[in-house]
Amino acid sequence: TDRANLIISVEIDEHALYERKLTLPDITEKLEAKLKIPIYTEGYTLIIHPKEPSLGSLVQLSRNLKKVVLKGIEEIPRVVIQKEGPEYVLYTEGTALKKVLDVEGVDPTRTISNHPGEMHEVFGVEAARNSIINEIMSTLREQGLNVNIKHIMLASDMMTCDGEVKQIGRHGLSGEKASILARAAFEVTVSHLIDAGMRGEVDELCGVTENVIVGQPIHLGTGDVHLVVKPQV
Repeated sequence: TDRANLIISVEIDEHALYERKLTLPDITEKLEAKLKIPIYTEGYTLIIHPKEPSLGSLVQLSRNLKKVVLKGIEEIPRVVIQKEGPEYVLYTEGTALKKVLDVEGVDPTRTISNHPGEMHEVFGVEAARNSIINEIMSTLREQGLNVNIKHIMLASDMMTCDGEVKQIGRHGLSGEKASILARAAFEVTVSHLIDAGMRGEVDELCGVTENVIVGQPIHLGTGDVHLVVKPQV
């Protein structure tokens, strides 16, 4: 950055261009499209002037220049290569599954994302369900916890049963419960109770959580029996 003349000079490595299969016109075209200013070249040097001849514009231009992606997928800043058995697997920082599948050489049948929402968008709700199960089980195993997969499958089924991926929280499954006390038992207790009071809602106390809160038997098993027959002796 030449602050005296208010210009930015970029020296291009010819060998790096060849390795990345880029040309100088490719770079200038990309920069002009992103920065919305003309780019001048002198050999393998790019000369860039800010729109306004001021130091502030020059500094901002320098920041914007560093963010321009010349080649590759913008949402993925870094890739780590690991050898697993006889094959090499790529792990990315960031995710853009739909764009990755368009890359030549990528096997779509063995490419996944740990983002359930993205898996749902690209592959459908069943893939999102499997993604939730795999990610939760993987996290539990890393912590040395042994949890029966059926519990995780039940949770993932509840999260995806409507064809969409819902969170387990007040904006998802817990917030959709019919019981006021069950909703209040999860998060933001006071807000749920105030909202229910303003609407005049009535809790029928049909579930487990709300009956435990009020201290009465749960309507399950022996708690669901109202008639007792005493056999004659």
